[in-house]
Amino acid sequence: MYNFDLIRPSTLEEAVKALGQDEAQALGGGQTLIPTLKQRLAMPETLVSLSGIDAIKGVCVHDDGRLSIGGGTTHATVAREAAAHYPGLAALAASIGDPAVRARGTIGGSLANNDPSACYPAAALGSGATIVTNAREIAADDYFQGMFTTALDDGEIITEVRFPVPEAAAYQKFEQPASRFALVGVFVARYADGVRVAVTGASEEGVFRWSEAEAALSSNFAADALKDLSVPADGMIGDLHGTPDYRAHLVKVLTGRAVAAAS
Repeated sequence: MYNFDLIRPSTLEEAVKALGQDEAQALGGGQTLIPTLKQRLAMPETLVSLSGIDAIKGVCVHDDGRLSIGGGTTHATVAREAAAHYPGLAALAASIGDPAVRARGTIGGSLANNDPSACYPAAALGSGATIVTNAREIAADDYFQGMFTTALDDGEIITEVRFPVPEAAAYQKFEQPASRFALVGVFVARYADGVRVAVTGASEEGVFRWSEAEAALSSNFAADALKDLSVPADGMIGDLHGTPDYRAHLVKVLTGRAVAAAS
């Protein structure tokens, strides 16, 4: 590690002000940032911890059925408190990392980092969620802009994520056993106006929607609807864990499993 200043604001206003300093970086649960600092891949002069801001924590169900989750809410809390309202999302949260990671990592931190193999981006994009910051609201379709890239501006903080609750949903992932990140993960959600399918872990461009599967499943929400579809290997990640062809194959397999689980 190296020397840096740590600021612990208790309000959102204090955090925004602190992030206005030169070389300041927001710190959520630290599950990605701390290892990054240890490897000197990032070296901010000031860390602004968001863990003391109670206003951005918690799970809330609105009268219209939407589920709101504060950006500072841990994975463990989502897994526990969202289970009765959005079981597909709660199950995804419960599958992230291990108990220690789930106790510290936050939904806002995960979405802000937008790791190409993280689980929450698939849930947000697959649900058509809205990412709310201290400055604006961003639709999930506009928020994710490539590997580790989002629509967030410097100093912008995710305060809330709003999920329309679907009629049925499920997440399936093929886990990289050492990191427990998704080698490929697929989130499927069925709404009255159609089906959304979001894929993480597979593409060099980060999380994406599989539009052909969405069209097929909107007509027939069954795994058999995917039998004539295939996912191109072009642009898929290739590494020691799996070739592009392998990941493309997993996308179809896991989509079918997610549909079966949701049904």
